[in-house]
Amino acid sequence: MNLTSRKRKWLIGTGAALLLTATPSFALFGIGDIVFDPTSYASLVSQLTTLESQYKMLQNNIVHFSWKQQWQTTLTALKNANVANMFGETAGITIALNTNSPSASLTGWKAATVSVNSNASTYLAGQPLGNDRMSQLAMVELSDSVSPDCMTAVGQYRSTRGQNTTANQSLAGQQFDATSATNSEVQQLNLLNAAQSQQMTEIQSQGGLQTCLAAQMTVANMQQRNAAAADLNTVAFVQQQRATNDVAAVNEGNTWQTYIP
Repeated sequence: MNLTSRKRKWLIGTGAALLLTATPSFALFGIGDIVFDPTSYASLVSQLTTLESQYKMLQNNIVHFSWKQQWQTTLTALKNANVANMFGETAGITIALNTNSPSASLTGWKAATVSVNSNASTYLAGQPLGNDRMSQLAMVELSDSVSPDCMTAVGQYRSTRGQNTTANQSLAGQQFDATSATNSEVQQLNLLNAAQSQQMTEIQSQGGLQTCLAAQMTVANMQQRNAAAADLNTVAFVQQQRATNDVAAVNEGNTWQTYIP
């Protein structure tokens, strides 16, 4: 016996019980113990209509798709980085790019970049702020701060994405389950909440990567800006020297100011 037939029999039985318990109003055919109350009958019809409506609503709520896999997509796995390290010049970078290791990021960055030696430090100590050499030093120091953090962020993202694989696959399996085991209204709402939670975690993780991109763009912008400022300063210096020192051709009295080496 299916759910529909059982429900109908329950409705019929409920209606009969209500009829038998109706409040007497008037006798039929002169028999005093058989009565008919129109008000109770109308109330019974209204109750039956309401029950039927509720039943249909519940029945619709438990109806689920029989084939959901037509919407299922595949998550591309991230490939682990493998940086060559022939003589120790990239020591720690591979670890930094695949795991959450700030120390490996810092060690790898120092090993792979040109350091500012003591002779340069002595020379720079006497330079005024804002000149070419001090601006280059500022760019180096900013890059040394930002770049290791970015390598760590990449390693964190790779590591956590691998750790989250099981949870993602479990959620996807239940979302695309076509049986009645996970398709009640409450279960589906819970799955939606879980999906939104996972989406928020992914957005926050990618936010760290976007922050690193913005920081790296700041360093690149500083380099381009300093190069443009240095060109302007060079042009002004050359023009000043031409105006001060006569570079005219032989037997010419005017200063040649249109030539830029």
